[in-house]
Amino acid sequence: MKVLGIETSCDECSASVVEDGEKILSNVIMTQIPFHAQWNGVVPEIASRKHVEWIYTVAEEAIVKAELGVKDIDAVAATNRPGLFGSLLVGLSFAKAFAWARNIPFIAVDHMLAHLYAPRLSETQKPEYPFLGLLVSGGHTIICRADDFDNITVMGTTIDDAAGEAFDKVSKFYGFGYPGGEAIDKLSRNGDSEAFRFPLPSLHKGGFTADMDGRSFHLHRYDVSYSGLKTAVVNQLEMFKVKKGVIKNEDIAASFQKTAVEILLRALLNAAEDTGLSTIVAGGGVAANSLLRSRLAGQKHLRCIFPPLSLCGDNGAMIAGIGYQYLARGERSPLDITPSARVTGFKKKYP
Repeated sequence: MKVLGIETSCDECSASVVEDGEKILSNVIMTQIPFHAQWNGVVPEIASRKHVEWIYTVAEEAIVKAELGVKDIDAVAATNRPGLFGSLLVGLSFAKAFAWARNIPFIAVDHMLAHLYAPRLSETQKPEYPFLGLLVSGGHTIICRADDFDNITVMGTTIDDAAGEAFDKVSKFYGFGYPGGEAIDKLSRNGDSEAFRFPLPSLHKGGFTADMDGRSFHLHRYDVSYSGLKTAVVNQLEMFKVKKGVIKNEDIAASFQKTAVEILLRALLNAAEDTGLSTIVAGGGVAANSLLRSRLAGQKHLRCIFPPLSLCGDNGAMIAGIGYQYLARGERSPLDITPSARVTGFKKKYP
């Protein structure tokens, strides 16, 4: 089955054709970075308008690059949540119209679940369930147990800023560049990560709960917080300075990145210890971060699987891939389904 996948949840306009849920025949991604760079962040109105301008051309190119015709597409999958409402609406509307016009099956999918599916599109590493999932992007930071492609149990989330959001805000404040994650990662390679000793968040409020075996653990043992780190880097820099002499932007970037990754690892390794799961699958834009990859690779007792760099960000291939799994199970989405900007349970309140 050849599935056309459409992804427009934020500022990437992407379409892909994937065969039988694993073989990528094409994956076209048009980035809007030049249109948002002057604002150092995504402007929702600009994003949705660009999707309107590009979606037809991007989908057409994906079909042509797959060396297929419109009649060869067996089904359509599209992101309907979470994301920017206007952006989601463009891709979802196009996909529904395509499916209706051709009278072929349509499926709407959660693009965060699709990020966890992305490594299965690699020819080398195909994770087996169950595993621990680490979803890190500009809008979400989620630690979960995955028992199937669409069956996850959220264990921890951010209580404030997502990891990628913190990278973007710090980068914007210091003028490091846009997108922030990529700019900070690049700057950090020539910086001293010990120049500043930024604090890790202390999430001690909220009490304790018990798992199915009766073991007690803190309610926020798997949660993360980036608001405090962001404040320290932006407003309290001198307070956490350790290195003497001139401080370079590279040092600020490296020290921030080290702490940001440490926050993730602390919660993730807690989850690995408590569940006994030794396979970790990462997805989302921040999964491209070089320090996160190297630190997880250094956990010799764990098997850490990342998608290829080209599949870390939002892309149509992961949408088509996971869409096939639903379709193979006989599921279909109604053509009156609507977008949803948020997903319940993907973010927690504190305490």
